[in-house]
Amino acid sequence: MSAGPLIVQSDKTLLLEVDHPDAQACRMAIAPFAELERSPEHVHTYRLTPLGLWNSRAAGHDAESVVDALIKFSRYPVPHALLVDVAETMDRYGRLQLLNDPVHGLVLRGLDKIVLIEVAKSKKLAGMLGSRIDDETIAVHGSERGRLKQALLKLGWPAEDLAGYVDGESHDIALAEDGWTLRSYQQEAVDGFWAGGSGVVVLPCGAGKTLVGAAAMATAKATTLILVTNTVAGRQWKRELLARTTLTEEEIGEYSGERKEIRPVTIATYQVLTSRRGGAFTHLDLFGARDWGLVIYDEVHLLPAPIFRFTADLQARRRLGLTATLVREDGREGDVFSLIGPKRYDAPWKDIESQGWIAPAECVEVRVTLTDAERMSYAVTEAEERYRVAATARTKLPVVKALVNRHPGEQVLVIGGFLDQLHELGEFLDAPIVQGSTTNKERERLFDAFRDGSVRTLVLSKVGNFSIDLPEAAVAIQVSGTFGSRQEEAQRLGRVLRPKGDGRQAHFYTVVSRDTIDTEYAAHRQRFLAEQGYAYKIIDADDVLGPPLPQVD
Repeated sequence: MSAGPLIVQSDKTLLLEVDHPDAQACRMAIAPFAELERSPEHVHTYRLTPLGLWNSRAAGHDAESVVDALIKFSRYPVPHALLVDVAETMDRYGRLQLLNDPVHGLVLRGLDKIVLIEVAKSKKLAGMLGSRIDDETIAVHGSERGRLKQALLKLGWPAEDLAGYVDGESHDIALAEDGWTLRSYQQEAVDGFWAGGSGVVVLPCGAGKTLVGAAAMATAKATTLILVTNTVAGRQWKRELLARTTLTEEEIGEYSGERKEIRPVTIATYQVLTSRRGGAFTHLDLFGARDWGLVIYDEVHLLPAPIFRFTADLQARRRLGLTATLVREDGREGDVFSLIGPKRYDAPWKDIESQGWIAPAECVEVRVTLTDAERMSYAVTEAEERYRVAATARTKLPVVKALVNRHPGEQVLVIGGFLDQLHELGEFLDAPIVQGSTTNKERERLFDAFRDGSVRTLVLSKVGNFSIDLPEAAVAIQVSGTFGSRQEEAQRLGRVLRPKGDGRQAHFYTVVSRDTIDTEYAAHRQRFLAEQGYAYKIIDADDVLGPPLPQVD
């Protein structure tokens, strides 16, 4: 019996003993197919899921290599039923293939004829398939490539898409040669993406996902459509592309609420593409405005449902999704897999931190005791409003101020989800606020002031959750959020993970109301970061303020 670091259980959970000398080798071996669920101090928990196994299969790993890894590192005999299930699950991927036939165009070919017959009879594929060509092949309506892949995934028969890609309109793009090079993991991410043609690259916030996108563009050398979360993020992309590539101002267009420029490289916001007039999406013509060779989805974990529908029509274009976490609170990871592509590269946050490319971070939950009046207000509030009441308690205000004062000279972001609370905080801290209604011009001004140090503390609404490049930020204080969103927690920590010039640590605080649903949601939000190896320390507000706790009128 091996004394390996892994315990493989029949419920498809894998327990990895972190302190075992072979733990690192084991983690590297199982990472391509096992999903990390929890990573506290001593034992990390992984789970085998169909989507994880299919992702692995799409990346070129076969069932034999997965089984060998489990047996090699397992401390006890691996349950035989689990090994059979792994092999059979992985074998379901690729028994159906999408191909481009020179005569019939797009076709669905069954390496297993019976599976082809089974899915062809499914009502879920109604209208997607054409006539049967032979025993192994059915014609597919060209416009249904994406929707067919979605439907087949839900039927448990994920198709291998071998139909290829159009090159699109060529456009000369190269990386600038001015004293910088891609980091090794960034080059590996680009290589992994390009080898597969389409898919998702997962890297921590602050690890340079934009540079991966730029390098993919330089590889494609084609017109590129870049989809981003908001106008500020789009302009950050433009600045990076101008600095890191041979592209000029005239070659990059902005397609947003303010401008409608279509150029060889066009950066569009999700908001403008999903805006409607008279119930109709009015900007869909952007997808067909150029013969795009590459489509990049920034923050793909936030992809709105309409963009999924548009993407179903873009299956002949190479597609690159960039994200810090594939966690989606709506459970649509399968749609990312089928429509954008499988995960092509994934780097654990702590690995990138150990290489010095993102800052180490201390995560602290500060628990506040509500006043009797606040507790009574919470107790009598309707259930659907309780989180708002707990999260926006005014008792949090002096705690936030004390945390700001705890870091003199540091750049501090205070982030929340309720506008009335943010306005209170802005007044209490004498700090400017950036929210959804803040004009892009004013946002840029405040972000520039934060970058140059003339503004030390900035209060942010949900606009601070993503795609804001503020490398000077060293402290983030979270006062409220989107209920228990794990992806939001990851994005907010990411705001302070840019490496600091002197190597100092980042600090991430969450201020939580004790004995309320605020505490429950905080625990759920922390799950993704716990999976990445970040330990949360819990302290009492009195440890920050010193007794007695000040009351706010």
